[in-house]
Amino acid sequence: MDWRKYIHSDPEVLLGKPVVKGTRLSVEFLLGLLAAGWTEKQILDNYPTLTPQGLRAVFAFATECMREEALFVLAPVGAA
Repeated sequence: MDWRKYIHSDPEVLLGKPVVKGTRLSVEFLLGLLAAGWTEKQILDNYPTLTPQGLRAVFAFATECMREEALFVLAPVGAA
């Protein structure tokens, strides 16, 4: 999927955070809902301006961002 058709950044919208086009729903916000246990159906039902393709684009965008980042394993707090 080409996430660029669905995700964009505009300095005038949410301080330039990546959002789903046609909404004020940021990628960060939608990923947070999913991390909190919301289902795709719950998100789409509660945010009718969001399309299933727009929500899938959030995953494609996040995947590409993670592919380009270096990840580090962190020790649990209190571990020596």
